[in-house]
Amino acid sequence: MASTNDLKNGMVLKLDGGKLWSVVEFQHVKPGKGPAFVRTKLKEVLTGKVVDKTFNAGTKVETANVDKRTMQFSYKDGENFVFMDMSTYDQLTIEPAVVGGAADYLLEGFEATVAQNEGSVLYIELPAAVELVIAETEPGVQGDRSTGGTKPAKLETGAEIAVPLFVTTGEKVKVDTRDGSYLGRVK
Repeated sequence: MASTNDLKNGMVLKLDGGKLWSVVEFQHVKPGKGPAFVRTKLKEVLTGKVVDKTFNAGTKVETANVDKRTMQFSYKDGENFVFMDMSTYDQLTIEPAVVGGAADYLLEGFEATVAQNEGSVLYIELPAAVELVIAETEPGVQGDRSTGGTKPAKLETGAEIAVPLFVTTGEKVKVDTRDGSYLGRVK
């Protein structure tokens, strides 16, 4: 248990009958009249839904113990993904629903942060950017346009992103894992 006065960004709370909520931002407010309160923006850990919630100052809230570990993606076992804890060499099988869109940027040997609560995997978090090879893209053709154009490209993981016309098959590029955008070529 913690008090609303102890809230910090990233802290995970257990509210609404056991649902896990991560504190995105908080603000202590002391109005001229009336008691102080804490205005928060909370994100549900499993669904990503964001809500605003207000607590009275000093209210007790239940905190959840979330264990975050850096693990290495080992291989895909049918539909499931197998990760290995690099300190204990324990293997953990994670369902595709939990991995979600991160699967588009996973290669064997990549490291990710795996968050667990009471033995169940909540989510995996990739680094902000990864380096991947362009598996296939059409040659860029210059046309009559005033700004630089883009073309679709397939990454070695199978995901498709938009790249500038000058990028060719076989080049290594940096990709933003949050939105799948092209960040640049890797030398």
